[in-house]
Amino acid sequence: MTRDELVAWIEAGAKPPEQWRVGTEHEKFGFRKADLSPLPYDGPDGIRAVLERLCAHGFTPVEEAGRVIALSRGAEAITLEPGGQLELAGAPLPTVHDTCKEVSAHLRLVKGVADALDVGFVGLGFQPKWPLDAIPVMPKGRYAIMRRYMPTRGGRGLDMMFRTATVQASLDFSDEADMVRKLRVALALQPVATALFASSPFRDGAPDPGGLLSLRSACWLDTDPDRTGTLPFVWETGMGFERYVDWVLDVPMYFVKRDGRYIDASGQSFRDFLAGRLPALPGELPTAKDWSDHLTTAFPEVRLKRILEMRGADGGPWSRLCALPALWVGLLYDADSLGAAYEIVASWTAEDRHHLRTGTPRHALATPLSGCSPALAAHGPTLRPLARRVVALAADGLGRRNRLDSRDRDETRHLAPLQAIAESGVTPAEDLLASFHGPWRGSVDPLFREHAY
Repeated sequence: MTRDELVAWIEAGAKPPEQWRVGTEHEKFGFRKADLSPLPYDGPDGIRAVLERLCAHGFTPVEEAGRVIALSRGAEAITLEPGGQLELAGAPLPTVHDTCKEVSAHLRLVKGVADALDVGFVGLGFQPKWPLDAIPVMPKGRYAIMRRYMPTRGGRGLDMMFRTATVQASLDFSDEADMVRKLRVALALQPVATALFASSPFRDGAPDPGGLLSLRSACWLDTDPDRTGTLPFVWETGMGFERYVDWVLDVPMYFVKRDGRYIDASGQSFRDFLAGRLPALPGELPTAKDWSDHLTTAFPEVRLKRILEMRGADGGPWSRLCALPALWVGLLYDADSLGAAYEIVASWTAEDRHHLRTGTPRHALATPLSGCSPALAAHGPTLRPLARRVVALAADGLGRRNRLDSRDRDETRHLAPLQAIAESGVTPAEDLLASFHGPWRGSVDPLFREHAY
């Protein structure tokens, strides 16, 4: 492939508005009900047993080295994160109602399988009880490569891999200009989602000593500066598909996959690959699949592939899984709400965006805006009033879309959890901490019972 072909590969994702879809992905932690320990891969109640039982419901197993590591059913997939976090990668669907219905069907199915094995699953942003060395390692080749490479680039990369979980939404764009507009808005406002969804205040069985409310988000700040962050270049003149491709080309590689086997290319250059000079595969040129794989190894707060992936939220309970796609569909798929959101963020400085990204893991909705630019500080003393404004814009956008479910309700109903959080100013993490210091009597163990799916 050539650089122009790499650009064209991404650009081919553009769709007219009538074909726009939304997909929802979410990850969850499995645990044994008997002792709350994380699920290993093998064993009668392990992750493999869960996957094999799910196969009876129309899924096709995907194997690596003779081991089931994923399931597929049409455009829907169930995959494994490095520490056994079970992920639903949902199909692209027309409405928030549809993606929420898919999530609900998945959770009912997984709960039935889990109950039969006396295990459970819980949605949070960070494993609340078990230390890193207690987390099992899933048998996927790419994770072995990442596990070796991560500690060379940051202090929290292994925590990110093995102890975090997220909910994400994927949306479409119509052309390059629409992509840039949506990417800028989504990157600038991703900290609002981080604050609203903050649900990871615990580690190793206790509140984070530094008072973090989103440990998951904080981990990304110290994972790998080459492939993470808020992409300041997105705001530069000339931003487009080519500029993003140039950034991804400078993201060091992890691997190349050949004949089902992962070849370690960690730290090597995709630009060298384009020239046939990749040390891991000298003389070979990349395929479209190699480029697609490499795109998945870049981890910015919003990731561009043939879709835009919103990556700023902690995992959470059933209701909030539907709220994330509702938030972003309402903001990005309605022209008026997108325009209003762009007007809000367009005058923010790079320092403003950095302040929000680094402040929200600790302070969430209470992130102070004093000292920021007038364009940001004008929203109030903290992030909370801005969050209320953003959620209201999303509700307006969903209302104008007027996509009705079978009971003639529009998509705004899925925003209810976020509207309550924004109005109260109390994040899910703060609710969890109140329970820890109150009825849970200094233990995180009740969390697994009260917040399991």
